[in-house]
Parts: sequence; C-alpha cells; structure tokens
Amino acid sequence: MRRRSVGHIVLSGLLGVMMPILWAVPGSADPQPTATGLYVPPPQPGALEQIDQLEADGDQAAADLIRKMVGQPQAVWVESGTPKQAEKQVKATMKAARHGKTVPVLVLYNIPFRDCAQFSAGGATTVEEYLGWVNGVARGIGGGRAMVILEPDGLGIIPFYTDINGNPEWCQPGEADPATAAADRFFMLNEAIDRLNRQPRADVYLDGTHSAWLGVGDAADRLVKAGVERAAGFFLNVSNYQFTTNLLHYGTWISKCLASGDFVNCPNQYWNGGPEGTKIADLLGPWTGVALSPYGEWSDESDDPALNTSAYDVRFGDVVPTTHFVIDTSRNGLGPWAPPAYPDPQDWCNPPGRGLGPRPTLDTGNPLVDAYLWVKTPGES
Repeated sequence: MRRRSVGHIVLSGLLGVMMPILWAVPGSADPQPTATGLYVPPPQPGALEQIDQLEADGDQAAADLIRKMVGQPQAVWVESGTPKQAEKQVKATMKAARHGKTVPVLVLYNIPFRDCAQFSAGGATTVEEYLGWVNGVARGIGGGRAMVILEPDGLGIIPFYTDINGNPEWCQPGEADPATAAADRFFMLNEAIDRLNRQPRADVYLDGTHSAWLGVGDAADRLVKAGVERAAGFFLNVSNYQFTTNLLHYGTWISKCLASGDFVNCPNQYWNGGPEGTKIADLLGPWTGVALSPYGEWSDESDDPALNTSAYDVRFGDVVPTTHFVIDTSRNGLGPWAPPAYPDPQDWCNPPGRGLGPRPTLDTGNPLVDAYLWVKTPGES
C-alpha cells in the first residue's frame, strides 16, 4: 500500500449547517494558506450569482453562509478534454495550490462508460484515449503534492461485470463489448495507478463506494483487482449522504477484509449476526441477524438490531486492518434521506433537507482515515 503518514486530531461532531469559519477569501487572486493545508479552489460562478441574488433580496445571513461554505477546501474535478487540456487544467490547479502552500484534491472522472452512460454519461471512448488522458493529468501534477480521487463509481458500476456472489452487473451498455468491458475497466485503473505513482507526491485513492452500496467482501475484491495494494487506499461516499459514523465502520471492515484475503466470507453490512457475548446476540440470538439500516448511526451499543455492529469485530477475529481510506463528507451531515412512498424518488441527487458534514481535514483522529474531504461540490446540481 502506498501512503504517507499524517498527524491526527479528533474532529468534533457532524455539522448539519453551514460552516462557522471562513479560511480563504472566495475568488481571491492570491490564494492563502488554510488551517487544514488543503486547497480552496475559486468558487463556481453559480455560487457567486446566488450570493449576489441573496444580498439583493436582503438575505445577508444566507449569503454569508454560502460565502463561508465556498471558502472551505473542496476538490477540483477533471472530467474531459484532450491530454493537453487536462494537463493545463491540472497544472493551473497545482500552481495555485503551491502558491497558497496547500494540497489540492483532484477528482479524475473520465473513464469509458462513466456512470454506465446514465445521468453523468461521458468519458473517454477507448482504453487508449483514457490512458493518454491520464498521462496528461500526471504531467500536470508533476512533482507537486496532490490527493487523487480516481474515478468515482469506477468500481461500483462496472460494465458487464459479475460480482463476487455470481450476480451479473446491471450495467450493460449497448456500445460496450461484453467480452472485454469488465477486464478493460480493471486494466485502465491499474494502469492509471502505475502512471500516477510515477509522480513522487501523488496519493491515489480507488472507489470503495459507500456503506449502503457494495457489500464489504465485494468492495474488497474489486479494489484488489483494480490495484489497491499499489495505491494510497480507497475513498468512500463521493457524491452521497451516508453517515460518517457508518462509513468509518464500513471502511474499517473493508480494510480488515483486504487484510484477511477471504473476500467471500468477510462479514458485511447486509447480514448482521454474531455469537454469544455480543450485543447483537443478546438482541436476536446467536448467529441470527438483520441488514444494517442506513437511516441511523451504527454502534456496538445500539439496542436497535438494525444499527448494532457488535458482532463484526468478533467475526473478523484478530485481523489487523492496514489499508487506509478517505471519506467525502461534503453533504452527509444529516445522513441519507428516507424517501416518501412515491415512484422514483431520486434520492441519489440533491435529496431535500441534507446538510454539510465534517469540515475537510487531514486530522481525522482515526489512524486508518487519511482525510475527511469535500469531494462533491456542496450545493452543486
């Protein structure tokens, strides 16, 4: 596993409202160091327009909240263009971050059949085109320090893939070759890691999905096939809303599963049971269980069987986790939205009443968690 050590400080609480501290001046031409050491990109035009409109309407309080929000460190998405265009975009970000003595978070989102050609369709059209584009990104990074989020959904949605349990992937785009599409996906991610690793200070993280998506063993299996042992680790919850507490459990279980090597038999969040002496056994009886619910925070002490995690450490035994991960906390302050009972609730995209999660930081208080990051831009549709 390729990583660098960082210090850790306990982060206090989830925040369901806008952040109370402004660390950088939005839109400033002279980037300033941030308290976290993470890069604050210029705010998007839509955010500035909304601030102007709120001030024109006399709602200064709301305008100030958005101003504080866009003043937090956030990721820069690199999603398209030629290799030279990608190199230029990344090089400009690296220059700005270096000037402010900060570390940028770069999201690479251009793999063929991105999002299975659905709502976020796009991406390169061939393996060769994609790897050429990654090469451009790598040249843009150069010798600078960067955290790289490599292809959100890249392992959660794989064209024509059969998962660890023998279930065929639902993603079967007509333009993809069923015989090669899944193998191509793993090949591209492995090659991308190797190319980015040639940049001496780039830390690359692979897609570990989130705690309400892939089962632990399935996520671990896909990560290994994509080359996680040569990466800094994996990322969780990009563009989603799962509770940070639950993601800490899930990420730790994936890390333990990776260490165990027995991916098929790793405990997972969809079957929660355990032997005598665990809280879940007291609640349900030995080795009976229920799926964990995403609509509450998990703990070893919960009296709700759907939130109790006491059996997992027992079932993993003495396996020691070593693979690190980062968590997107940009929109998870209040956890996931429980959709009302009507068709097609679309809880994947800007569900109502959500809030910002923990501020971006490299000091997480957890030795496995390298950072809490705002990967998805809060407020963006």
